[in-house]
Amino acid sequence: MRITTFALLAAAPLAAGAAHAADIDAASKIDAVTVFPDGAMVSRLAELSLPEGASTVLIRGLPAVIDPASVRVEATADGELAIGAVETRLSPGETRPALDPALEAKITALKEEQDKVAARLDALEVKRKSIVRFSELDPTKIGKDERTLDPASWKTAWDTVGDELARVNEDSRVVRARRTELAEQITALEQARQTPAKPGAPKRDVTIAVSANGPLKAGLTLTYRVSHAAWTPRYDARLDTGGKGRPATLDLVRRAEITQRTGEDWDQATLSVSTVRTAGGTAAPEVTPLIVSFDDIVVPFGAGAAAERAAPRAPMSAAAPPPAPLADQKQLAARPVLATLEAGAFQANFKVPGRVSVPRDGSPKSFTLSTAHLTPELIARTSPALDPSAFLDVAFVQNEEAPLLPGEVNIHRDGVYVGKGRFPLVAPGDKATLGAGRDDRIKVTRVPLRQKDNEPGWINSSRTQVTEFKTTVKNLHDTPIRITVTDRLPVSDVNQISVEPLSTNTPATDKSVGDKRGVLAWSYDLAAGDARDIRLGWRLRWPGDRDIFMRTEPK
Repeated sequence: MRITTFALLAAAPLAAGAAHAADIDAASKIDAVTVFPDGAMVSRLAELSLPEGASTVLIRGLPAVIDPASVRVEATADGELAIGAVETRLSPGETRPALDPALEAKITALKEEQDKVAARLDALEVKRKSIVRFSELDPTKIGKDERTLDPASWKTAWDTVGDELARVNEDSRVVRARRTELAEQITALEQARQTPAKPGAPKRDVTIAVSANGPLKAGLTLTYRVSHAAWTPRYDARLDTGGKGRPATLDLVRRAEITQRTGEDWDQATLSVSTVRTAGGTAAPEVTPLIVSFDDIVVPFGAGAAAERAAPRAPMSAAAPPPAPLADQKQLAARPVLATLEAGAFQANFKVPGRVSVPRDGSPKSFTLSTAHLTPELIARTSPALDPSAFLDVAFVQNEEAPLLPGEVNIHRDGVYVGKGRFPLVAPGDKATLGAGRDDRIKVTRVPLRQKDNEPGWINSSRTQVTEFKTTVKNLHDTPIRITVTDRLPVSDVNQISVEPLSTNTPATDKSVGDKRGVLAWSYDLAAGDARDIRLGWRLRWPGDRDIFMRTEPK
């Protein structure tokens, strides 16, 4: 008969004599780990034999980063078993073992020889410099009592200088080689030193009160949450822009990069990653009243003529050449091993196949979670007021059951790496957009048509300024493409400054892009080889005794 029992964190009444319970040390091993974006849930297994009556099972040496409130125990047994109180307590950590005396003596001797070699090298360098200085002296002034050296002795002097310089250089070469050899030996011996845990680093022990009606064998499952562990989404996006008669395609690979510094190795464990966040709170924040009042600080409008400063958009990373094709076309590409998706109404778990190990030192470990083959929509976008370039955007519906979590995307377009992008949080069923680099076959020009200022006169006390631009977009592709041009009108924050759009403006298809004031967009399909003009202008009017300036709102 196997009976499954469940633990309670509060104390439960056990058989009489619990005060004299025996302590039983249970050896355990990690069986499964579920990694969250901000922690991990670890499951340990322990098999043990229990005597009749009350006992206390001890599982020692667990990480100090365990959340005590998350500890749970389940058990199966071949007899009747009850579980009472489950407690955690801190215990002293491991102490550093004594160093190997022979190894340390050898390292010390090598370092002493290293110091002697350095001193010898310094002496040789001084000697070499002295010989060089002597060789540069005038031979007519180096004789005894500064008399001219006999020319017959010049050759002997030159030979002596040359021989000594060659010998010093050779000695220096030998000494430098020895210095390098000593450094390599010292490095190798220092790496051979043991690297134990930090002295005195605390651990956690878990005590489990149990009571058996007779001798039995039991299996305990201990689960707990730890911090200092996380997984980060990583994505690979490979876009094929297609061509005449061939649609564009997008291959999206979802990966998980796992790191952990919990203090214990996850050795040959069943691994899963979950989209649930366990440390961000469980309820929405409470909204408090918003109070508005006068601000006594006056912000000046500034001086000088109207000016606009805007930083250009940062360029994408430089492209790298595509990998060389295989010489033998009969070879087959390796098929990635994908995780199994278990999606629920409020979360998604990816189970990595097989058993894997993740070390405690924070080294990242990457796994492929899923792949998707999509038919995207291609849109060329340009913001000519900031950058006279067009950028290709890829839009698609996220139809997987798991959301796309915020993460970095490596973007390849037609086999060429074009840079890194980033996904925001994209829920299933939402539309995702990803930049795919500059589109050099869309030519964009933006030129000023007029800039006219009217100074105030005797009758009219206001100043006006009329500004107008023309943007021309031409499609140099051999296929039609969707174009979106984004630009902006100034927006006034005070009543004394008015902004009037010009009647010659090209009507915008979106008059408030992203609910941002004054930001307009024109979207249209542009045939191959066609061009289209967009005119945008405004008239500013403000009091003649004031100066104005323009600023951009922060993103």
